[in-house]
Amino acid sequence: QVQLTESGGGLAQPGGSMRLSCAASGRSASRYALGWSRQAPGKEREFVAAINDDGTGAYYGDSVKGRFIISRNRAQITVDLQMNSLQPEDTAIYMCAADLNIDRIIATTEGSWGQGTQVTVSA
Repeated sequence: QVQLTESGGGLAQPGGSMRLSCAASGRSASRYALGWSRQAPGKEREFVAAINDDGTGAYYGDSVKGRFIISRNRAQITVDLQMNSLQPEDTAIYMCAADLNIDRIIATTEGSWGQGTQVTVSA
């Protein structure tokens, strides 16, 4: 199976930026689509962004389009999430996701998930 380890997170001001990283490990990790989901207290898990195994296709949730950018390093098997124009509504635990089918990441119905990293945007 694939193991996922997130790094980054912390406190940002509204309008600020933050970058998250996720390292995927395992013999088959390079064949997985990778992405990010988030969950705020009292809310369901929400799809944020995903990228396919060769890095040629990227997808974003409606609430982050135009503000967040996902990228992938195929050699290192890592995925980054550059978050710009942060808002208090972006406050959540952000989790790295992996699945052989990118549609499952987008639907937040399947996949492997990391332990998460807290992102807080203060007003």
